[in-house]
Amino acid sequence: MITVVGTGTGQGTGTGAPVASDVVSGAELVVGGRRHLDAVPLPATADRIVLGPLAPALDAIEEYVGKDRRVVVLASGDPGFFGIVRALAERFGPDRLDVRPGVSSVAAAFARLGLTWDDAVVVSAHGRDPRTAVNVCRARPKVAVLTGPGAGPAELGAALRHCARTLVVATALGDPERERVERVTPGDAAARDWGTDVSVVLSLDETRLRAGARTVAGPEVPPAGWALDEAAFDHRDSMITKFEVRALALARLGPRLGDLVWDIGSGSGSVAVECARLGAAVSAVEKAADGVGRIRANARAHGVDVHAVHGTAPEALAGLDDPDAVFVGGGGRELPEIVGVCARRAQRTVVVAMAALDRVPAVRSALTDAGFGCDGVLLQSSRLAPLPGDVTRLAATNPVFLLWGTRTPVGSNPLERKGVAL
Repeated sequence: MITVVGTGTGQGTGTGAPVASDVVSGAELVVGGRRHLDAVPLPATADRIVLGPLAPALDAIEEYVGKDRRVVVLASGDPGFFGIVRALAERFGPDRLDVRPGVSSVAAAFARLGLTWDDAVVVSAHGRDPRTAVNVCRARPKVAVLTGPGAGPAELGAALRHCARTLVVATALGDPERERVERVTPGDAAARDWGTDVSVVLSLDETRLRAGARTVAGPEVPPAGWALDEAAFDHRDSMITKFEVRALALARLGPRLGDLVWDIGSGSGSVAVECARLGAAVSAVEKAADGVGRIRANARAHGVDVHAVHGTAPEALAGLDDPDAVFVGGGGRELPEIVGVCARRAQRTVVVAMAALDRVPAVRSALTDAGFGCDGVLLQSSRLAPLPGDVTRLAATNPVFLLWGTRTPVGSNPLERKGVAL
């Protein structure tokens, strides 16, 4: 049997949930971080392993478990919450584990603020690419980030510099002498050296925190519908991506929580807002100043956060983080150049809407030259329209070419993985 014990609140071991002596008294092997091992009275006969790389520790545990010798693993907070329980269960099976959780650093941090966290998104940047955590903080109003080297308060603050966020940095939670919970701006966070004792960082958009009881924990459920009617957005002279086009564009963009989407030539921001409603972080680039104001107003009306950038592509793209997906609307002579820049930086897909047939070959070449597989359709639709006498006619909308390029990662084709010649 492997006993897994959460030793305290967050990273500290001070007054938070001390380990009972009987838990470790019969242990023949005790595994944990150095601070955990130093804080708990261990049997003199027990072997100890200070956790570093996980694989050697798991191999050692397997030797003891195979001989029915008792193992205790000490961890921070709740080891079943982004913790070592996952690795242990995958290696030895959940039936071999006796898990005794402490209070997680996330629960403790929200408790210090007197805030509920059933509506929070929790994301780990520990040992992971921090861009997912950053994009979740951009998109959601209440986020807890489990930090790590290269993904601490300073890095989060630098990435969120354009966002109206309050960062709450919780350090050494559970330690009565060193614990600190500080509210700072992203700029202040970016300018400081926070050391190695940060337990968790909370990112709060206090203008969008909502009251009321919850039924389902976690982020808000994605909307039941999308491709909203044009009347759901403030727009100028029908300069808006029509809902039929938006429906297919959203399907090809695939916006989701943790993604960053660019909306280039955003106009009213209808595509940007819809991507944000589906959970993505969004940067919308628009050259008209009144258009930027309209994008922000539409985002507020739909309760989402869109980073509106006043500028002209491709120059305005230089200061933006690389996107997962890009939507490009409109189209002048510079359209192929803009699409090429977007394609070279996009992680997954680029979708382009055009009214002019003449632009299609050059845009297609811009996508394929950047290594994308390219496909597209000509969308032609007719909407029901009333006529006098209580009858209905079909009113044709302007046809639109929709092209999309998709980057195919090496080895993602199932036939390639099976060794089938293509």
